[in-house]
Amino acid sequence: MAGNDWINSYLEAILDVGPGLVDDAKSSLLLRERGHFSPSRYFVEEVITGFDETDLHRSWVRAAATRSPQERNTRLENLCWRIWNLARKKKQLEGEEAQRDAKRHLERERGRREATADMSEDLSEGEKGDTLGDLSVHGDSNRGRIRRTTSVDTMENWINQFKEKKLYIVLISLHGLIRGENMELGRDSDTGGQVKYVVELARALGAMPGVFRVDLLTRQVSAPDVDWSYGEPSEMLNLRNPEDGNQELGESSGAYIIRIPFGSKDKYIPKELLWPHIPEFVDGALGHILQMSKVLGEEIGGGQPIWPVAIHGHYADAGDSAALLSGALNVPMLFTGHSLGRDKLEQLRKQGRASHEEINATYKIMRRIEAEELCLDASEIVITSTRQEIEEQWRLYDGFDPVIERKLRARMKRGVSCLGRFMPRMAVIPPGMEFHHIVPHDGDMDIDVEGHDENATPDPPIWSEIMRFFTNRRKPMILALARPDPKKNLTTLVKAFGECRPLRELANLTLIMGNRDDIDEMSATSASVLVSILKLIDRYDLYGQVAYPKHHKQFEVPEIYRLAAKTKGVFINPAFIEPFGLTLIEAAAYGLPIVATKNGGPVDIIKVLDNGLLVDPHDQQSVADALLKLVADKQLWAKCKNAGLKNIHLFSWTEHCKTYLSRIASCKPRQPNWQKSDLKFEESEPDSPGDSLRDIQDISLNLKLSLDGEKTEGGGGTLEDALDSEENAADVKNKLENEVLKWSKSVEKGHIDGGNLHLHAVRRRKYVFVIAVDSDSSSGLLEIVKSVFQAAGDLRTKGLVGFVISTALTIAEINSLLQAGGLNATEFDAFICNSGGELYYSSTRSEDKSSGSPFVKDSHYHSHVEYRWGGEGLRKTLVKWAASVNEKKGQDGVEIVKAEESSSTTHCYAFKVNHPSLMTPLKELRKFMRFQALRCNAIYCQNGSRLNVIPLLASRSQALRYLYVRWRTELSNFVVFVGEYGDTDYEGLLGGLHKTIVLKGVCSEARELHVNRSYPLDHVISFDSPNIALAEGSELEDMSAALGKLGILKS
Repeated sequence: MAGNDWINSYLEAILDVGPGLVDDAKSSLLLRERGHFSPSRYFVEEVITGFDETDLHRSWVRAAATRSPQERNTRLENLCWRIWNLARKKKQLEGEEAQRDAKRHLERERGRREATADMSEDLSEGEKGDTLGDLSVHGDSNRGRIRRTTSVDTMENWINQFKEKKLYIVLISLHGLIRGENMELGRDSDTGGQVKYVVELARALGAMPGVFRVDLLTRQVSAPDVDWSYGEPSEMLNLRNPEDGNQELGESSGAYIIRIPFGSKDKYIPKELLWPHIPEFVDGALGHILQMSKVLGEEIGGGQPIWPVAIHGHYADAGDSAALLSGALNVPMLFTGHSLGRDKLEQLRKQGRASHEEINATYKIMRRIEAEELCLDASEIVITSTRQEIEEQWRLYDGFDPVIERKLRARMKRGVSCLGRFMPRMAVIPPGMEFHHIVPHDGDMDIDVEGHDENATPDPPIWSEIMRFFTNRRKPMILALARPDPKKNLTTLVKAFGECRPLRELANLTLIMGNRDDIDEMSATSASVLVSILKLIDRYDLYGQVAYPKHHKQFEVPEIYRLAAKTKGVFINPAFIEPFGLTLIEAAAYGLPIVATKNGGPVDIIKVLDNGLLVDPHDQQSVADALLKLVADKQLWAKCKNAGLKNIHLFSWTEHCKTYLSRIASCKPRQPNWQKSDLKFEESEPDSPGDSLRDIQDISLNLKLSLDGEKTEGGGGTLEDALDSEENAADVKNKLENEVLKWSKSVEKGHIDGGNLHLHAVRRRKYVFVIAVDSDSSSGLLEIVKSVFQAAGDLRTKGLVGFVISTALTIAEINSLLQAGGLNATEFDAFICNSGGELYYSSTRSEDKSSGSPFVKDSHYHSHVEYRWGGEGLRKTLVKWAASVNEKKGQDGVEIVKAEESSSTTHCYAFKVNHPSLMTPLKELRKFMRFQALRCNAIYCQNGSRLNVIPLLASRSQALRYLYVRWRTELSNFVVFVGEYGDTDYEGLLGGLHKTIVLKGVCSEARELHVNRSYPLDHVISFDSPNIALAEGSELEDMSAALGKLGILKS
């Protein structure tokens, strides 16, 4: 019950009321009904055992301040009623939580059994791989000691291994305020330790051998209530040293903060409200990475783009962004959670203050959890600070099972198929710290404690600010540095200090609890903790023995550590649970022994540093004994100090980055597959609509290349030689038409990618209209297509607008649809089919006559999105799942769902749904697949009558980003037409830099698909975005008006 010291005074007040309250004829209904009800016993049994409610504390303060005994008694009775009701509510919530846990446990076990059924062969002891308990603090096996850089030769060997590399690394951290210097840590809940970590990581990586460029992407904030520096587009974090031979110098080298504008430009947005703006960030970041890859390619890549070797997301919002960027660029992704949504949800549920719906509304917790699940799906490596994070937090997620992870790792080592199943590798890499500037203090407080030596360097101002609290300044200092939060358990520390007389006689206590001006202006929770601490200081009469300064600056924190070390003091972290504990490492670097909670990261830290003691944070006596032991035993104090200084280099940024880069090197390299064949196109000038010669040249360039590397056949000189003379243009065109005829036949055999054929058609457009309306009927979709054509008006006639159909239909169904409507495929530039599982372009007229097919598949798109595609293993699992659904819910032999082979392709498994109302909700289907370690994107479409299962990072919105990445068609020039509702991937089509027109009244029947969601649509869609326009209907005038609102058409 940390932070609730009002309990004692409340209990005393109840006792003061005495038996007379129960015997009084006018006593409350609660007391009369209970007969021999004992308020004190009830309070102890129902409240002290675990309930923590700040509102009750405020009520009690008001009750205790009441002078009238009658009114005071009435308020106490009302408070008892509130406690009883809240306790009852808590028990109800606990019961519901227990049921959910039991159900989840059964589902997990069933998924594990099914996933391992095909992997049931016995593994020898040596093949089983490390268990979680065997993983060391650095992610390797505990069977050996942690490897240390014990010699200069070892470090030089590592440098020689990496110095030839020229890596480009992208880090993402979205929320909070991020800058390189004078970080405003603690300014709000979003600007904390994560901000410091990512900045220092970027700076350290930028200084490592083999790393050419590091970009830390974050949000650009130009709000009036924040410093102007957060509105700067870029900021350099480190300057390259020309004298350092291990560093690759270049105009673009180094580490940078890159600020991408998204969301409201003049408003600081807390992380809970950033979700609707994530797609806008992804699009902006994509543009920056494409530009930087081109610049680095010209500088160090010999003209070839230098793609990021990894994109690393920090926290759920950045992880969600990193997954989308990773899919759009086909490069590896890393993720660090920092704090996890499921763990926070568990803690909030245990408190019993709010229902699941209330928690979700406040924290957008389910959107955060889904983002973290996506990170598990998409990440090559998940980086954690401690084993505790893996064992107690990540195992709460659907997408991670340590048992299956162990089996899959063993199968991979043996070269055995994993049957389409994947699990991210967990890597424990503790955060680093810079130690080169730290000089541990070897003196003690007998030296110039009063500051009388005129020749001595003046003490830092923060020293006098702390020392003014103490009567005896020579006593060792017990230092705690934490914000006033109940989880930090500072009240237990003050109680332990106050009730241990030997400890009070030997030491002083310093509490650095953030910055404050007025307690009344603090948050209710922080104010409650601080008031409790002040009351405890008064209760134990600790004046002159406890310091609690109101202000300190971030740059003064090292001086605070130095002061504590100078007094031969001790640092303590008594938090109930500490995910890592960076302050423990900082304290050790300054020569301070440490006392820390036994729950979480400190276990690993003390195991490595061997410089302190672990305590049970709930055991007040244990805390006091540990502190007294270190303060009183000078030999033990010196031993802990020396051990910490000896081992601290294991937590240096150099060690961290070495492990980090080694992990990246273990990832399979991925990058866009078309970069070589498309390089020449990127260098060409934009095409004009009537430049037929340029169109022919685009074809000729493409004909040189095929997927198997064969050259095109032809006599004499090359086609490029013929194009050198404009006089031969007609002959060249005839030759090219013959070549295209041969080429189109090879397309049917899958040998050549037809995408380059339409480079001119995609890149030359001023606008691209994407028709993504999920209409049930073919006639309805055709009418909308024709209305969009008409709305384009002169832009279409002049060839300034291209058209793309984006749908759940197959390419064969699209072909039938176009024929039924009298439309020609050549009127469209591209076709995004199977919910984003396939991408086609329309063929040229010459091909129409020869091949019979008006479409050409972009085969590079398949290789671009097939990451973690489960293939046949996934298909078999889906078939089994469909059979189980039919067995459980089927009636009278009617199948609820069945595989639809005619609509399935190699990258889309389609299922016909006969009874959508009886189908498994999408969130449950996703859970089922993740329990099986299968990574895919399941989408209910066509008003729930079809289920498409496509690759994990494929979608209709990602297909648009693919077109941008490949053809450099600006996303801001895309205009996406959608209905009022749509398929379950609908939300992805409404965000980002592209324009969106929502046709009201269209697809409104698809609303039912979005009823049973993990989170509501308004948590992820910003309908007030300037990029979204509402059309009153699907008629021509409605669309024209909406295009006018977006500035596409003149009003």
